[in-house]
Amino acid sequence: MDSFEDDDDALLAEMDMDSVPDKKPMEENHTVNFEETETVTVPDTFPFPFEPYDIQQSFMRQLYLCLQTGKVGIFESPTGTGKSLSLICGALKWLRDFQDGQKREVEAVLSGQAQGKEESSTGDTDWVTAFTRQKQQEETVGQAKREQELIAKRESRLKTLGSSSKVCRGKRKLAKLDDEFSSLMQGASTDTQKAFSDEMEGIKRQRLEESSSAADDDSGLIPDDYNSDEEKATKDKEDDEEEGCYVTKIYYCSRTHSQLAQFVREIIKSPFGDDTRVISLGSRQNLCINESVRKLKSTSLINDRCLELQQKKSKSKPGCPFRKQELLGEFADRAMLQLCDIEQLVTLGRQTKTCPYYGSRLAVPAAEVVVLPYNTLLHKATREASGVRLGGNIVIVDEAHNLLETINNVHSVEVTGAQLARAFSQLKQYEAKYRSRLKAKNLMYVKQILFVLSCLLRCLGGKTDVPADKQNTGITDVRLLTINNFLFEAKFDNLNLFKVVHYCRQSQISKKLNGFVEKYQVPEVVQAEKNVPKLTATSGLSTFLQTIGKGPPSSASKENAAEGGRQNDRTAPVLKSPLMHIEGFLLALTTANDDGRVVISRQTLLSASSIKFLLLNPAVHFADVLQEARAVIVAGGTMQPISEFKDQLFHAAGLPSHRIMEFSCGHVVAPDHLLALTLAVGPTGVPLDFTYQARDSPRLLDELGRVLINVCSVVPGGVVIFFPSYDYEQRVSAHWQQSGVLARLEAKKKIFREPKNAVQVEHVLSQYSSVIQKCRVPSPGSPTGAVLMCVVGGKMSEGINFSDELGRCVLMVGMPYPNIKSPELKEKMDYLNANFPRDEKGRQAGQVHYENLCMKAVNQSIGRAIRHKEDYAAIILADQRYARPSVTSKLPTWISQQTITLDRFPPAVAAISKFFGKRREGSQR
Repeated sequence: MDSFEDDDDALLAEMDMDSVPDKKPMEENHTVNFEETETVTVPDTFPFPFEPYDIQQSFMRQLYLCLQTGKVGIFESPTGTGKSLSLICGALKWLRDFQDGQKREVEAVLSGQAQGKEESSTGDTDWVTAFTRQKQQEETVGQAKREQELIAKRESRLKTLGSSSKVCRGKRKLAKLDDEFSSLMQGASTDTQKAFSDEMEGIKRQRLEESSSAADDDSGLIPDDYNSDEEKATKDKEDDEEEGCYVTKIYYCSRTHSQLAQFVREIIKSPFGDDTRVISLGSRQNLCINESVRKLKSTSLINDRCLELQQKKSKSKPGCPFRKQELLGEFADRAMLQLCDIEQLVTLGRQTKTCPYYGSRLAVPAAEVVVLPYNTLLHKATREASGVRLGGNIVIVDEAHNLLETINNVHSVEVTGAQLARAFSQLKQYEAKYRSRLKAKNLMYVKQILFVLSCLLRCLGGKTDVPADKQNTGITDVRLLTINNFLFEAKFDNLNLFKVVHYCRQSQISKKLNGFVEKYQVPEVVQAEKNVPKLTATSGLSTFLQTIGKGPPSSASKENAAEGGRQNDRTAPVLKSPLMHIEGFLLALTTANDDGRVVISRQTLLSASSIKFLLLNPAVHFADVLQEARAVIVAGGTMQPISEFKDQLFHAAGLPSHRIMEFSCGHVVAPDHLLALTLAVGPTGVPLDFTYQARDSPRLLDELGRVLINVCSVVPGGVVIFFPSYDYEQRVSAHWQQSGVLARLEAKKKIFREPKNAVQVEHVLSQYSSVIQKCRVPSPGSPTGAVLMCVVGGKMSEGINFSDELGRCVLMVGMPYPNIKSPELKEKMDYLNANFPRDEKGRQAGQVHYENLCMKAVNQSIGRAIRHKEDYAAIILADQRYARPSVTSKLPTWISQQTITLDRFPPAVAAISKFFGKRREGSQR
């Protein structure tokens, strides 16, 4: 019988110990597992530009704790409480302490190396244990040395940033020499100028001759050989140079560029403004300085044109003159040193003749704070393209009250019949021209994409060989399908969409097609394969001449063009390729069947028909952010209802409850600076019932007019009224005009109405403010201020500051519930009902969501008033439904705690009059 021990020894002897794989190191701070029993030291004080309020001190302490323990925090701090400064000072204090702690840890490991060796040589008699400990110690020391080298390289790199201004001066000196040379040539003799001109012409001719052979070269328009079995692995780590300067950072994102710019200005004012490296990221539309591109206005056109110019750079034609690699690094350094917002980046770009869009991206690795818009953070492809790496870093999402809706909107994609028909025609002509030059795999995938496009067109009742604006489908309906059912009905469920999407991304076929379309100006539609026109570089001229011969467009054509212009960039222009946009739609179709739906909207004209992917589960796209970042903060002035964030975003993404942290603070204003009332009835006892069935009652509208007249009689300055929709505001105004309410109201306050056109908003606000300023010293018989009639969800319900006299009273008319008959809303509610439990009161998740949408809109609207500590205002909620505890509980805490529910009107007017009477008395003392 063989000896078992001998076999074991033989196996051990035969093993190649060098071949045993090393233990894979954890990604740096992929997640932070903090034990609740571990003690965390939180500073008692924080650097601040002035003495912070108590609630700001509490905010910063809780924020520091959240970042240190690697949790996900929901932070609510009302507008006017200094939320931005609290975020800045709390987060940057943590970052400074973290950086210092990293250095101390590395030094401690290295200093303990010698001591560890002595202990290992005398302490352990078990050679296996000693060997294991020695290996672990060597690995730890090796990691520490690598960390020390990275820190040294990083600090060396960052120290050079301070000297970049010297380089800038050198560049400016060269530019000055160019100007002096130009001046010198202007003063030179005619013969000298002619000789110089002849010399330059000779150089130009030589360059043209050298490039003429490549002028018609289409190699750049053809994808490289493609093998779908060889997935091009992306590098998990950047090269050593980038690793050396990549630092732990804070990603701060908000909804608008103006909010991001304000945040940068707050950093400058903070104690951290002098030594913090900050960079702002933005879209091409906001950062491009190439006037020939900027004038295109449309986001999609600007993106396409920018990419085209990059492709041209390697051809005979010049690329964008502002994307010079040697200047981009210098721009990045200067931008960080100067703490630029978006507008300042554009100014700096124009001064240095360098692209701010690409220059700002180069600054990301060395920046400590990266300021970016929502879309850049929430869309994974955009995030990766921008160089945003979340691993081990902090993510702060500000103004996050609509975060769930924003994620849904970012990942919901709609394609029109016009886009599908154009993409099919262009790709068909591309395939016909390059069929003989395309490799087998490329040709196969191009045909698959053509097949998918034709299937999508058939779903809308269209054909591939007729222009979309000339196809009358004869069908008008809207249908909503699951993803799998849609793929089956469209008849390409047998295709592997993942591979098709991967091919599109790796081969960059949409960019190749875009270049092809630009070069040959291809006809809009291919009638049949046998009639595919032979395309040459002069095809564009032929197309142009043909359009001249056709004469002016018909009225129908003008209407179609106008309709296309109202689609907010959904439809690409005729001579551009919409394939890249359609790729986004195909990618959306790879979403799990339960997480999305497809809406097919068929109209009479194919060009107006569309197919839309509707995302139902935002958690699938936020899960990466939660898993990769060290800590995530979602903050806002009004975060109620918080349960929505926890249930639909965090728990649905797999986040355990113990990693979620909540913080909510009151307002800095004194309690007597706010009067919050719910009105159930009007002056004559008519119930204020603004439900859909009752809200158009003439009796109700007259009562609402009497409420407003009474309120305007006792409220000084500005009164802001919010209606549920533009349509309802117009109907109420028309009724009041006819009944005489507007005339009576006009005698008390000047009336303004929110315009639908965004361009006119600033003008209306300026006039409104001007009238109120003139009325600050009232005279007998003259108006006491102004009334501004606004719309919930309009331009004035978010982001507008109605502080002080501009908003002494905010009156909410009714409850702004969304349209319950909307197919998309109904599907969302059904999804929530099927996937989430009922609440503690037994209500279905869909019903709770419906109410939350309404109350979030209310909270944003009433939040326009009381913007700072000394401000004061009255908030009137005019609808009997506001008296329900389930409704008032969803108001901001600092408002709900002071809300008075009244079932009679006289006490309400008395309370309002008393409130403003006390304020007048206080100001006269």
